[in-house]
This record gives sequence, C-alpha cells and structure tokens, in this order.
Amino acid sequence: MEFLNSIFVSENYAMIAIVGVIAIALWFLPAILALFFNRKHFKLILLACIPAGLSFIAWSGVMIWATTGKVVDKYSKKTESEPQA
Repeated sequence: MEFLNSIFVSENYAMIAIVGVIAIALWFLPAILALFFNRKHFKLILLACIPAGLSFIAWSGVMIWATTGKVVDKYSKKTESEPQA
C-alpha cells in the first residue's frame, strides 16, 4: 500500500496513468473475458462489473459467469452424444 501511496504523492503522471489503466483493466476483466468465452451475455456481464468491482466475492461470481457459457455447452453436448456403458 505504501508503494501506491508513494506513486500518487509523486508528480509522475505517467505512472499514475499506468496504475489507473491497470486498475480499470482488472475491474472489467470479466467483461474482457466474456468477449472470448460468453459473448451472448457480454452486455449483462459488462453492467454487472460496475458494482461487482467493490466486492471480491461478487467480482469472482461475475468472473465465473464470464468464463463459463459456451464452454459448458460445448462439453455438455459432447458428453450427451457419447454412448453410455
């Protein structure tokens, strides 16, 4: 925490901007991943990222929602088509 405090106290605006971009990227990481894994629910996941960033538990739930979807459907269809012994 002291590292971030020293960055914000200094007048190094480039470093402050880098920290800000990293923070926004982490906040909206579920939405970024939803573009690849769960495009069908991208808009809802994007909206859910806004308040979910305040809670690690909620953010984790949105992350799980973003990374599942088509992948789950893909593997569930694969197991349904296989003959059972």
